[in-house]
Amino acid sequence: MNMNHCKEHYDVIVIGAGATGAGTARDCAMRGLSVLLVERFDFTAGATGRNHGLLHSGARYAVTDQESASECIKENMILRRIARHCVEETGGLFVTLPEDDLGYQKKFVESCLQAGINAEVIDPAIAIAMEPAVNKDIIGAVRVPDGAIDPFRLTTANVMDARNHGADILTYHEVTDLLMESGHVSGVELREQRTGQKFKVRSSLVINAGGIWGQRICSMAGIKMNMFPAKGALLIFGHRVNNVVINRCRKPADADILVPGDTISLIGTTSSRIPIDQVDRMDVTGEEVDVLLREGIKIAPCLAYTRILRAYAGVRPLIASDDDPSGRSISRGIVCMDHAVRDGVEGMITISGGKLMTYRLMAEWASDMACRKLGIEGRLCRTAEIPLPGSETPEPESGVRKRKSHIIELSTDQKAAQGRHGTMSAEISYNADEDDALVCECEQVSVGEIKYAIKKLHADSLINLRRRTRMGMGTCQGGLCACRAAAILRDETGNPPAALEDLASFINERWKGMMPVAWGQTLVEAQFMAWLYRGVCGLQPHEEACECVTNENADR
Repeated sequence: MNMNHCKEHYDVIVIGAGATGAGTARDCAMRGLSVLLVERFDFTAGATGRNHGLLHSGARYAVTDQESASECIKENMILRRIARHCVEETGGLFVTLPEDDLGYQKKFVESCLQAGINAEVIDPAIAIAMEPAVNKDIIGAVRVPDGAIDPFRLTTANVMDARNHGADILTYHEVTDLLMESGHVSGVELREQRTGQKFKVRSSLVINAGGIWGQRICSMAGIKMNMFPAKGALLIFGHRVNNVVINRCRKPADADILVPGDTISLIGTTSSRIPIDQVDRMDVTGEEVDVLLREGIKIAPCLAYTRILRAYAGVRPLIASDDDPSGRSISRGIVCMDHAVRDGVEGMITISGGKLMTYRLMAEWASDMACRKLGIEGRLCRTAEIPLPGSETPEPESGVRKRKSHIIELSTDQKAAQGRHGTMSAEISYNADEDDALVCECEQVSVGEIKYAIKKLHADSLINLRRRTRMGMGTCQGGLCACRAAAILRDETGNPPAALEDLASFINERWKGMMPVAWGQTLVEAQFMAWLYRGVCGLQPHEEACECVTNENADR
């Protein structure tokens, strides 16, 4: 969609297309409001795309934050119903290592039960049988209803359903200013990132769902918000070492969760305060990698000899109390602000804090407030009951439609696509022989799935395709599939010059994640990719990245 298709006026403009913004756009649209969702980059470009992918049971927060724990377990059960194609019900373990306090386990279980979380103490031997990768020296184990969730699929499904209910979507459009009329926010000024063109869109209400960037949005209306960015780094391993989520049974600390997801496992996170002006560039340091690996090995010793694919980091949007400029009273819960009440600025609300697990509840709170402010009554939230696109009850032979009639069984790539897109996989065409050909062998992504993502899932770049299909997220990190996908994207969009620039951007982004862990096989892979794309495609990586790989990791 482009500016020419925007309406002159909307009931609501939602800023930010992470899970919370996408969920809010869906909720408002389902209630019959006219909605515009704007995002300066792509869906999930912020914290939503940079987390564990953990389907929290809430157990991690049970001792320290009963309210958050209770919210998490309720939303956990809702997402299992409405977002089945995004969820993997792995189950979870909280384990006590010899160096941990076994006495904490009793308090942990009691707190879980008080929050409504089914936490069951089991024999360590049973836990080891459930998850062979766990440290064999554990002295305690508790089973909880954790799982894995794909934040990319989840957000995309919310965006698609918002669009299905009439919402307009603008990606790569940055909010450069808020339109103000007599102290009232009346819309936004947008800049199209790729052309630099600016234009204005008006609305009755603006919902700020910009995450850590929400502070910048508020400042445009003269509103002060005390946001304290908390950076969290994570490591992705080259294959799936565990099938059950493993947590340390202790007070939350660095590197105490190992999560399986699709074809990989990941360990996280660290937590460090960073300046607000650094949130647009999240580099993982060698020290953070060392902490994650050292602590991760204690949970699952096999991580010591498991290849690390990449490192990445996200920023938690933590908010301090208004009367606490020091930031000591930081909330990790949901914050929904009516700026007319808080700041005397009508026409804008901010929804922030919370977690991926509570995105739907946050969207419900924001949409409830929006309806109250717009004077709309009787339009109740239905997002907890109505499944997201892809998770509906499948029709007979769903996922088989549009395939060649002589094929009886689904091919491997078609099964993978069905796992990623659920019932929506029925829309993927396999009419031509080439549609079943593999683009990404690591993740079993076919030509047909790539074309589907381009046509139906708002994907117009390689990075977007990665988020929609997992193309380039496997062991080769795009080394063999990026060129193939670039060729399809070029043919589908008819823009050859942009294809080479897009390819360079994609590969540089892959290198950025490999750089902090560039030793052993990961370094070999990075060097192979550099040779391949320099020699065959004539691409040049960032020279400073090459120097960092050589210097920082030379002694590893």
